[in-house]
Amino acid sequence: MLKSRILPFLLPAIALHWSCGKKHPHSDINLNNGEKWVVNAEMRPHIAKGDSILHAYIASNGEDYEQLAEDLKDQNKALVQSCTMQGASHDELHKWLHPHMELVGALAGAQNANEANSIIEKLELSFDTYSRYFQ
Repeated sequence: MLKSRILPFLLPAIALHWSCGKKHPHSDINLNNGEKWVVNAEMRPHIAKGDSILHAYIASNGEDYEQLAEDLKDQNKALVQSCTMQGASHDELHKWLHPHMELVGALAGAQNANEANSIIEKLELSFDTYSRYFQ
């Protein structure tokens, strides 16, 4: 049962890995000579929508964390499909995106509300990190 709930969240991560042709290790994100990296216009709406979904869930004291995970997974899937970035900005974005997608997968596999809430806090920090390094 748990496998069937987590597998849909792993597939976009696998696609992300193969579509970009590189491994994306967990590493520190760097600014672009002190400035935020520009994310392409096709990708930004999916990131903004994911952030909005998360913050609406938090503001409403949401309880259906499985639905939240599904909604965030949908945004990540659309984000990956819209990826046309290349070069350093692409590489830096994936330093954020890969761990972010892992958090969404972890949320899908959360065993209880306490575990889910801990992951949700990390997702909120993840979106804050995105805002600190990307525009």
